[in-house]
Amino acid sequence: MEPEASLRKAAHFYPVDILEDNPEMVQESTLAYYSTFGEQAGTSPPQYYSLPNGEKVKLEDASVRLLPLYRDEPKHKILVLVNPQDKKTVLAVYLNKSWWSTEEIMKTSDPSREGLIQVQSFGERIILFILNYVIFGRLERNLDDDMFFLPHSAKEHAKILWRNGAAIAFYTIKMKGSLCGRNTSKCYMLPVLDTAFVRRKHRREGLGMKMLHDFCQTFETEDALGISCPISTAMYQVCQKFLMTYPEEQDRLWEVEAPGDWGQRVNIWLKIQLEPSLSYRKVTRQESSEESGSCHRENFQDDELRPSDNGEINKDSHGREAIEEVKETKDSLIIEDEFAPQLPRQESLIQEIHDVQWNAKRSSDKADIVENKPAKQVRPSF
Repeated sequence: MEPEASLRKAAHFYPVDILEDNPEMVQESTLAYYSTFGEQAGTSPPQYYSLPNGEKVKLEDASVRLLPLYRDEPKHKILVLVNPQDKKTVLAVYLNKSWWSTEEIMKTSDPSREGLIQVQSFGERIILFILNYVIFGRLERNLDDDMFFLPHSAKEHAKILWRNGAAIAFYTIKMKGSLCGRNTSKCYMLPVLDTAFVRRKHRREGLGMKMLHDFCQTFETEDALGISCPISTAMYQVCQKFLMTYPEEQDRLWEVEAPGDWGQRVNIWLKIQLEPSLSYRKVTRQESSEESGSCHRENFQDDELRPSDNGEINKDSHGREAIEEVKETKDSLIIEDEFAPQLPRQESLIQEIHDVQWNAKRSSDKADIVENKPAKQVRPSF
């Protein structure tokens, strides 16, 4: 480790705090270091990276990998150290001329980073990548799941949730008016919460509710907001708890497929009432005793489970792009407390859905009529 890097670590600085907001320069430094692995074979003493448990991993060509940082800009890569026995497990990341463990990458020394903060700097883009692709995709994902997130795009709209000096969750948004995919001219007709992830040790702390509330508050002037289809059972549980806490949002949240036209959206609150199994699951005695431990598969759904063109972990918009460019939807993955409220009677729910859909569409049509109506000549008053 270089002296400068050692001093920075001693001063408790972390990559997100000290990394230059210059992707090209970081890329150049990374590639220069990576090139030395082929040159130093047998010509210099071996170097090792020490894991927190004291184990040492040899830094050599066979133990390092270059991973694409974005799904839509393959030239930008990040260098990682992998477990020699399990090449899919990332142990450390090379940044700012030094190796950092994945846990160190997630930290910040800036006390102003607290709560949900929009991703803007290059360092924050790396945090988003590590949370999404490395921590969820490689470390905290059930390996028997075939759902995963792909890397996000270079300009993905996202917020990271910081708590006590560490990044612990994130969610991403498809903005109204943004393209649904690279090979289509269709645009999203409403803001859509696309992917979400909470670190395993911070689940069941209400963070899913917190992010959903932030999403609604961010677009408080919009009449309709979407959550990417398909929505996982865990996310439905979060939505139910949220919509019972904030009933004023019940008419605004829709499960949508891109681009989110009226035929591609379903009101989430009414769907929950019609299909109780979406929001309520009986907890077994064994599960109940394990609640304080690791998460159960039923409660652990990825928010980007579609095969997206990224690579990982986002409820993939890539895999589907190959199949249907417009359907770039992802599953929302959030884990919350079990929530089993008393469900209302369903006698008039079908009519309710019809009324909500009709009233919402009628309001939209009315707005269109007003918008397209020839402007009246109005005499100004002074």
